[in-house]
Amino acid sequence: MYKRTLFILIIISCNIFYAQNINHKMKLGFHYGFGNEIKNNDFSHTNNYYKLQLYCALKSGKNFKYELIMQPELNLAKHQLLNVYFIQPDDPNYIEKRQKFSNLRNVKEYVLNLGFIIRKPISKSFSIYLLGSVGPMIIDNETERLSKGFAFSDVLALGFSSKIDKITFDIRPNIRHVSNGGLQSPNLGFNTINIEFGFSFSI
Repeated sequence: MYKRTLFILIIISCNIFYAQNINHKMKLGFHYGFGNEIKNNDFSHTNNYYKLQLYCALKSGKNFKYELIMQPELNLAKHQLLNVYFIQPDDPNYIEKRQKFSNLRNVKEYVLNLGFIIRKPISKSFSIYLLGSVGPMIIDNETERLSKGFAFSDVLALGFSSKIDKITFDIRPNIRHVSNGGLQSPNLGFNTINIEFGFSFSI
């Protein structure tokens, strides 16, 4: 429930700030990232992803700057069940599911994340920032941990930016959680640790 509420609030904020602050600085960027599931013995899960990014500057204070960000994303994951006993005998068709999910599976995720950035300038060309985002996504393949279809993607990141001429370069380690909010079963989801690299420029 909190994910949907946060998502709605971010959308409303985007509309309000964009409508009332057309002259705010905006940037367009592209990021590539990769990562894997926090270590466990039940399954393997690796991913790499591509993001377009639209930044909208909201406010510049004495010590911090505040921005909204929109991130359409294509995430390409590989998933495999390692511990077949993770699927219990009380699960319908458990033998069939053990065989099915033990094979390496390709999973595509189509995501639209909306987020908020708090940025701390260190110098004219360097800054660090904290980014939190949430958004809806569609998954094209099921696993033993998450159903096919609609879900949510939550990201918490610590970023480092360096501006060279008119282009800003970013390095952004992050933690990502994917689940469907209990809308379908199963809903154990994934937690991945990632790092991404990218650039942006003013538009």
